[in-house]
Amino acid sequence: MTIGQPISRVDGRLKVTGGATYAAEFDVPGQAHGAIVRSTIANGRLTSIDSAAAERAPGVITVLTHENAPRLAYSPHKAMVDPAVGERLHVLQDNRISHQGQPIALVIADTLEGAIHAATLVRVTYASETGTTDISRVDPVLPTLQENDRPSETRRGDPEGALTRAEVKVDQTYVIPRENHNPIEMHATIAAWDGDRLTLWDKTQWVHNTADEIAAVFGIPAENIRVISPFVGGAFGSALRPWPHVTLAALGARVARRPVKVMLSRREMYYGVGYRPHTVQRIALGASRDGRLAAIVHDGHQETSTYEEFSEALVSPTGFLHSCPNIYTRRRIARLNVHTPGHMRAPGEVSGIFALESAMDELAVALNIDPVELRLRNEPEQDESTQRPFSSRSTKECYRVAAERFGWSKRNSQPRSMRDGHWLIGWGMATATYPVYRAPASAMARLLPDGTAEVMSASSDMGPGTWTSMTQVAAETLGLPMDRVKFTLGDTRLPRAPVHGGSMTMASVGSAVQAACRRAREDALARGGTNDLADAMRRIGQPVEASADTRPGDVSQRFSMHAFGAVFVEVGVDPDLGQTRVRRMVAAYGAGRIVNPKTTRSQCIGGMIGGIGMALMEHSVVDARNGRVANANFAEYAVPVHADAPPVMDVTFVDEHDPHVNPLGVKGVGEIAMVGVAPAITNAIFHATGKRVRELPVTPDKLL
Repeated sequence: MTIGQPISRVDGRLKVTGGATYAAEFDVPGQAHGAIVRSTIANGRLTSIDSAAAERAPGVITVLTHENAPRLAYSPHKAMVDPAVGERLHVLQDNRISHQGQPIALVIADTLEGAIHAATLVRVTYASETGTTDISRVDPVLPTLQENDRPSETRRGDPEGALTRAEVKVDQTYVIPRENHNPIEMHATIAAWDGDRLTLWDKTQWVHNTADEIAAVFGIPAENIRVISPFVGGAFGSALRPWPHVTLAALGARVARRPVKVMLSRREMYYGVGYRPHTVQRIALGASRDGRLAAIVHDGHQETSTYEEFSEALVSPTGFLHSCPNIYTRRRIARLNVHTPGHMRAPGEVSGIFALESAMDELAVALNIDPVELRLRNEPEQDESTQRPFSSRSTKECYRVAAERFGWSKRNSQPRSMRDGHWLIGWGMATATYPVYRAPASAMARLLPDGTAEVMSASSDMGPGTWTSMTQVAAETLGLPMDRVKFTLGDTRLPRAPVHGGSMTMASVGSAVQAACRRAREDALARGGTNDLADAMRRIGQPVEASADTRPGDVSQRFSMHAFGAVFVEVGVDPDLGQTRVRRMVAAYGAGRIVNPKTTRSQCIGGMIGGIGMALMEHSVVDARNGRVANANFAEYAVPVHADAPPVMDVTFVDEHDPHVNPLGVKGVGEIAMVGVAPAITNAIFHATGKRVRELPVTPDKLL
């Protein structure tokens, strides 16, 4: 048995020895370098762009602007990661400026240093127009498209009337600023043309979507494009869709007639690859004095660009997480002169749950009921938003296990009642949830006469352990040792896989790998006339191949499928300095079958640390005058480091068997691991200090 075992990463040695090759590290003969010139205004048009000095600089090959760049097809293309409404930025195609940092020129030179220097020599004048980059200055509107599975407005019962009649009420507004992904590996693309065929070495979470998008942009068949991305150094959603720099690399390579590498700087990452949007949410709860929810109103809005309607699942969990007969939810967007936001780890859910679980804690205080008990009193029997049964729901077990491991029963409920010397101690908790997704996926298994196997699918691995977990699934299905199986991913020449995001990779690609390996094994045993695979392959004397194309059925129409969890946190707050330290975190998750407890626990710890950043540190400061991100660097955009991680991070997976979600019975943990962490921390801060902070991050000035 290999599934369920805490096996170390099969790609670990490559990564720690420098053998893993990332997008910017491929060495393509004759490669030139591109540097992007970006707009310094938020709205208007270019009136002139003088590239003469840049073109005379040493080593410069060409400078592309909207005045000389080839016209591109930009044929329609919408993938599941793209906003359903709007049109992606058409780079270097006209003189319009829609946001700060928009690409307005590409300088191509023999060296990176030469390209960067020449880019500073490009002189630009603008006709600036009034732009809006402050969400508080725009009236939000409903998204144009009312998706069937995520409508912009929902109503159950009489929420307004029930709220008016409720014995106890909480009505507050919660704010989360813009946050940027900031993975270790910055985005990079190398583009090389061979006639009408294009190869892209790209940092991407979906190689086939990159091929499809660039094919649509250039008006060529997707089959003419090969995308290679074997290793991704973190992404958190920033590499789900191809951003303008990918097009610029391909465009530059076509014009220069040689390979071109475009790598974004850390500062450029804040203008070109999406971000978690600024959100404002009103939550109103009404309850009886015994703690039964009578009404929930959840009204949230977020920023998006002027050219695309990006909208998150901000209010979706509110309809099913806690039992309530009267619920109203609404999600809206505010169109601003910014570049389009994107999905960032646990998109929508992590933001919406912060507001909902903060309000639940405020209600528990108002009712003088333990926060865990309040949630238990409002535990639903089914998904009340769809009237479907849960495929499985282990919330109560997660509360019990995490509370016991944390020692929650020793909590004094009064704020400022617990101390450790000078430090105020606070304990807080919150619920976590994230949907179970599954998409069509393909895989191929090849059994070789020497008793080894090659298994492949064009998935990605940005760090969760895809290389390892897929090898485990393949090895167990084939009945082979792990070291006899080689798994390959990250190339469009491999069987098609869905996006590496949404916690769906194991459910989707894993199911395809399992199916392909099962077919290959059954075929080999039948042809070899024996029940021993190694003996069968020796008899056959040639490779045996099998492919599988798997897709979800109608199970999502019959069940409500989600992972659930509970997060408990202890913080210490210095009352004089306002400094908050997370001292320990305990979490329990009901996430179905756990393929690899070691890498899965690592995923959860990463998500929990990300939640610390969301709660206490991360904040992209946007200058309302021009949309410039003032802290677009690691010196001023604070992220958690090792010193910020608590010494105790306890992760438990409750025993959960779910036969409905997918053939492997997995739910995924990449997203849910971050959900609920921020409200658990802020709830703990309230318990420690008696101060309720409703706008993230909780910096010292908000506690003094």
